[in-house]
Amino acid sequence: MKSSRHVVFQNGIVILPDREIPDGAVVCRNGRITAVGRRKSVRTPGDAIVVDAAKGFISPGFVDLHVHGGGGEDYMNGTVESVRIANRVHARHGTTTIFPTTTVGSRALILAMLKSCAEVKRTWSVEDGARIGGAHFYGPYFAKGWEGAHPKKDRRNPDRREYLRAFELGIVRIATCSAELPGAEAFYREAWKRGYLITCGHSNASWTEMERAFRAGMRHVDHFWCAMSSVPSLLTRLGTPMRGSMAEYVLATSEMSTEVIADGYHLAPDLLRFAWRMKGSKRLCLVTDTNCGLDAPPGKYRIGHHRYGEPVWNDGRVGMERHGMLASSVQGMDHMVRTMKAGSGAPLADVIRMASLTPAERAGMAKEVGSLEVGKRADVVVFNRSLRVRGVWIGGAEYKGKA
Repeated sequence: MKSSRHVVFQNGIVILPDREIPDGAVVCRNGRITAVGRRKSVRTPGDAIVVDAAKGFISPGFVDLHVHGGGGEDYMNGTVESVRIANRVHARHGTTTIFPTTTVGSRALILAMLKSCAEVKRTWSVEDGARIGGAHFYGPYFAKGWEGAHPKKDRRNPDRREYLRAFELGIVRIATCSAELPGAEAFYREAWKRGYLITCGHSNASWTEMERAFRAGMRHVDHFWCAMSSVPSLLTRLGTPMRGSMAEYVLATSEMSTEVIADGYHLAPDLLRFAWRMKGSKRLCLVTDTNCGLDAPPGKYRIGHHRYGEPVWNDGRVGMERHGMLASSVQGMDHMVRTMKAGSGAPLADVIRMASLTPAERAGMAKEVGSLEVGKRADVVVFNRSLRVRGVWIGGAEYKGKA
């Protein structure tokens, strides 16, 4: 519910995309931001609800482009309640706009997941947690042998009839396909025509295949360094001469963006620092890529549907598959922000941008969310000085719920 009263966040450092405002203030009304600036220059209306940041940070809400679940629920379970449980968990960690992400599964399971997301988006209230910006059509079009921890059985090449049916539901906003698959370019062109962010992931694509994908509309690569080609992998696949991989193509192409899982287990600090230095905060996103183990007890879970998905283990720190390989994250976006800040050495404004405005820009939602700007949705997170979440507001309303 939107508050008709003013809400004023003050006595904290306001984080903008390119700088911090010490002793700043943010004023909201009717779910929108109406003023941002130094506290002494921003008028506090007499009817205002005042939120004291206690000399901590006042940040935009986070935007997560790549996320599979939380609270013991995977989005692929395909029920409205599963979606809401996961979204509530992520809201507690500062995510206010979320893109529930499919994985490899049957056509029926993927459609059920997309339809449940559409229903939650249609009926959303702040008690439901993070607001759905759209769905990320991620599986099932992965390269064979590059599925990672995702289910293997239903991996397939792009099927035009299948993806058109999914796209016509009106909920997809991000679309992933491995660039080397037969039919990938047609998939990309269709997604480009619809205005989606088009990504390549779980792929052993070469530079040449990435160039063809780029011409068809692909502009992003999923979880950098994870389940993606390298010069040695392409030498095995294609022989000599050695060829440029997805990594080289992304780093050399200014229009390309990518994302990192900054949980402290997938990538070492030197790789986080390298990614930020090479791509910068305007082309690098933080994502959680969480499985259902976020805020759930350690134990055995599944990536994908609770009956048909691939077994994974949550040890309380990270997801692992049966052979000891990494299997998605079990940490929220606030953890990613803290780890990226400590590991990369980037300014806090850059780190917050990577978790908010940059993903919003890549998903085509930057006019609505992603930064504390007048006219945008009043999605606000208040942190203490240790970057621990103290409160979350979505559309100007405080999120108080539990999963």
